[in-house]
Amino acid sequence: MSYTPNAQLIVAEMREFAAFSACEQRYIRRSLDVGLGRSDAFRRWARNGEETASIRAQYVVYQDLKLLRRALGTEEGLDAIETVMGPLLRVTTFDLAQERLAGFCAYRFLYERLLGADVRPWLPAAFCGAAALPRIRPDRRKGLLQSISEAAATAPGWSRREPMFVPDFVELEAA
Repeated sequence: MSYTPNAQLIVAEMREFAAFSACEQRYIRRSLDVGLGRSDAFRRWARNGEETASIRAQYVVYQDLKLLRRALGTEEGLDAIETVMGPLLRVTTFDLAQERLAGFCAYRFLYERLLGADVRPWLPAAFCGAAALPRIRPDRRKGLLQSISEAAATAPGWSRREPMFVPDFVELEAA
């Protein structure tokens, strides 16, 4: 069976998503619902009061995504550090502090879908910066920082190809 190049990329992205833990998959889908305004995340994802509060906070923090979408690809030089890195670091810190993304791969997968291909050059710095902040439990920092590969941290360039697979909630019908 032969696939087109786009089909091969979609299958590769689906496999990458399937390799994440169930917790990571759930958080990615929830975050995409919040960040892309796809559905009522409270109704779909909140199982208790703690999750309701977390989703409420996520809606507030994710307001920075609007700023980031406008700034990415347009800001250059030192100005980009303030207009891109500040909001990206704030949102990244929130997501890592939720303790549902175990490492850089799941984080990168989520943020490429929230913000597009233009965010790729910023992700290693934002991830490492957020992982090292006091908001992240010390025993968790080491695992997060060790999850980013040398290749990801020192990439000479980044793909401009937009992600093709965006996971969504699938409701199973009762038989």
